[in-house]
Amino acid sequence: MLARFDARPISRVDIREINLAPDQKGPLHKHPCPVVGYIVSGTIYFQVKGDSARILKAGDPFYEPAGAVITHFDNASPTAPAKFILNYLMNTEKQFIILLDNKEQEIKSPN
Repeated sequence: MLARFDARPISRVDIREINLAPDQKGPLHKHPCPVVGYIVSGTIYFQVKGDSARILKAGDPFYEPAGAVITHFDNASPTAPAKFILNYLMNTEKQFIILLDNKEQEIKSPN
């Protein structure tokens, strides 16, 4: 995977492990900072708004640009859990994720 993004200061990288139950769907969201990660186990249906949807499997990397709407980050399996690692490339941001409604308006920020 090659991901290019505008030069920006990064003062810290926050690393998180996320687990999705079988068939669990991720919420419509965006991030205030770039996010890079990889799939540890399972199968993920992944789509950044404006890009083609992809199926990600164990070992596959992914990139979520700062401010881009993530339309799908879903466990594609009805029977197996999925696990992935997120690396938030942060500077002054205080939030990791911004949840959106179906009109892409901010609804709440859990962190």
